[in-house]
Amino acid sequence: MKYSEANMGRVFVLRLEHGDMIPDIIEKFAGDQQVNGALVFFLGGAEKDSKVIVGPKDGKEAKPVPMITLLKDVSEALGVGTLFMNEEGRPKLHMHSAFGRERNTVTGCTRQGVEVWQIGEVVILELTGSAACRKVDAETGFELLEVHEKKK
Repeated sequence: MKYSEANMGRVFVLRLEHGDMIPDIIEKFAGDQQVNGALVFFLGGAEKDSKVIVGPKDGKEAKPVPMITLLKDVSEALGVGTLFMNEEGRPKLHMHSAFGRERNTVTGCTRQGVEVWQIGEVVILELTGSAACRKVDAETGFELLEVHEKKK
């Protein structure tokens, strides 16, 4: 295990609107507000045909191929994620969400694009003082979180 200590910074409350795309809208907001690290919560609705990554096709592949599913209908949604700068200096959101309608649920990563249906509520808890960032892992191709204990 590796860790990095952080402090609480600002708190942002966002109201997303119909058609806004996750992760794009959250990453743009974070860039505009110069948020380098954060914990992100999402609650709201997801539009039909939003793309959700639901796992690798085969967990034994050296570079996993993501399985993408489209939401079959409008769904209730909730998610949690982290946001940290990538190697290009841009905020990058890693959020997993559950999408449900009646008795059917899909859970996965939002990175391929989830469109907000009617309304989305987001709370961003800024984390400051951490050197954590996202770097591309050569083995998997994933942008993984790199943490370095802050020197005192």
